[in-house]
Amino acid sequence: MKLISKIFITGQIELLTGLHIGGSKTALDIGGIDLNVIKTSEGVPFIPGSSLKGKLRSQLAKEVGSKSVETDSEIMKELFGEPPTTQNGQKGKVTRLLVRDAFINPDIKTKLENREGEFSELEFDYTETKWENTIDRKSGTAQHPRQLERVPAGTIFDFELVYNEFDDNKTEEHIKEIKKAMRLLEDDYIGGSGSRGYGKIKFNNIKFETKDIPNYSDKNERVLSIYKW
Repeated sequence: MKLISKIFITGQIELLTGLHIGGSKTALDIGGIDLNVIKTSEGVPFIPGSSLKGKLRSQLAKEVGSKSVETDSEIMKELFGEPPTTQNGQKGKVTRLLVRDAFINPDIKTKLENREGEFSELEFDYTETKWENTIDRKSGTAQHPRQLERVPAGTIFDFELVYNEFDDNKTEEHIKEIKKAMRLLEDDYIGGSGSRGYGKIKFNNIKFETKDIPNYSDKNERVLSIYKW
């Protein structure tokens, strides 16, 4: 197979509810947050490409009832890759869909930092805290309280997916599956505590652009794709 172009799927991820994708905690503070969100080296929350890609793949896996990579559909393996099997020497499949880390939109980042609009009561520069606990069924009292850090609803992340198009005439079918996975994810969640209301998102301002191979040695520009959201 020959690579003939790259298709860029770009847009925005809007948080409809608070988002918690866990990160590391470097210090233990008395009365501090128990579960932090993942952040860049500058302390700004982001959505890891691995988290977004995993959720997109899991949506398609649920559709076909797949419980492991080995039982994924052929089209899923073509999109997301497949490791080689050592038992029979079967070759794996290379990932066609690249998923970048998604970072907070610059305009929204400024609003968060300045506590503007819906972020006027924000506790920290980019996040809020929420208390979680378990309920003792006999006494009805709360137990084991803990503080979770969340990126607040209304935050917008810019995202980019890159699809490698080969000359095997499977692009249309693959793009259709990608769009389906994105729409399924809108009615699911990303990150942790989804069953408790976290991580509901919406994809906005979706754009498809193509850059063919000759373009890389000439203008190096993207052109609008025939594919629509």
